[in-house]
Amino acid sequence: MSLADNIDFLRNLPKLPEINGLEGVTRSLARGGASPVVESTGFGSNPGNLKMFRYVPATVTVKPPLVVVLHGCTQKAAGYDSGAGWSAIAEHYGFALLMPEQKSANNANTCFNWFSPEDTTRDSGEALSIRQMIEQMVLDHAIDRKRVYITGLSAGGAMTSVMLAAYPEVFAAGAIIAGLPYGIANNMQEALGGMYRSPPRSAHELGDLVRKASPHAGPWPRVSVWHGSADRTVNPANAGEIVKQWLDLHGLPPAPMSASDVDGYPREVWWDGDGETVVESYTITNMAHGTPLAIAGNDEPYGAAGAFLLEAGISSSYHIAQFFGLTRQVAPRNIELVTAAIAEAPVAPAATTAAPNPRAEGDRRFTPRSPEGRRRLDIHAVITRALTAAGLMK
Repeated sequence: MSLADNIDFLRNLPKLPEINGLEGVTRSLARGGASPVVESTGFGSNPGNLKMFRYVPATVTVKPPLVVVLHGCTQKAAGYDSGAGWSAIAEHYGFALLMPEQKSANNANTCFNWFSPEDTTRDSGEALSIRQMIEQMVLDHAIDRKRVYITGLSAGGAMTSVMLAAYPEVFAAGAIIAGLPYGIANNMQEALGGMYRSPPRSAHELGDLVRKASPHAGPWPRVSVWHGSADRTVNPANAGEIVKQWLDLHGLPPAPMSASDVDGYPREVWWDGDGETVVESYTITNMAHGTPLAIAGNDEPYGAAGAFLLEAGISSSYHIAQFFGLTRQVAPRNIELVTAAIAEAPVAPAATTAAPNPRAEGDRRFTPRSPEGRRRLDIHAVITRALTAAGLMK
């Protein structure tokens, strides 16, 4: 049997408890349990004095994508991961995860300082620290530089706006949850004014704030915007201001090109000349301040409800991963190891009276040999050897 036939054979085997259990244990940790993210140090000069946490699944795609996730105020990296479910999605689809964490020494409420010029200017403060973390991930894990994405909640959402503006050449796309546009505040007073009142600005004025943040002249990252209509912490009008900012950068009209409901909530969409969605906006009706989750009654839940992590019947993390283009299954990096192990796995003689597999009758891959030469795969040996070679079993 060829390598491809061996892989296809294993893919169509009945579910085996040992393998499914291994996958289930890992996933259960990421879904509402202890987060698998681990702290890393030595990633650069770290002028913003932030902590770096990462998660790279045992099996990732070749040149894996990277998602940067920024927590909100009063939260920590691991807690936000457990709540929003990002490591479970990363494990399922084979991409790497970077989760910067704020220190209380920088901000008493552990908010990213999205309103402080020293932390929001390109190559300065917290923005530079996050950029250094990304570079370390690229070097350590052979990240695809064309597939780096960023998302965040609240102050993390506003800091997502900062990173997309300060380093637009780094990111393919970003998602801002209950956040604010880039550049509308340069101190605490202006930050509070933006949060509570969200004074309107022209699209061109908002676009200019981003254009002045770096020497980059385009193309610009794609952006997904999420906000609860009942948010009393960050005025929902900020979602419209963020959309205006990025529509101006992409040269798109204010009227959406498409409007529909997704999981019961309004979604507006704008696409470019190639038909690719470049800006989208979700309004989570009657939801307060937080990240929308879909836990109740969901066979594939990601995350767990908690403070600012709100059950809403829609998984923002999953839909954001989909917007980033990460939910298409692709071959894992260590598939070469698995296929090589399968190819070398021993086979054992079968009893000459064994009946052929009924489901394989007429299938050339399973055509039995003559009784004196008939052989069969030792399935346990194949699986054990493959998982060991892939680093999933010792």
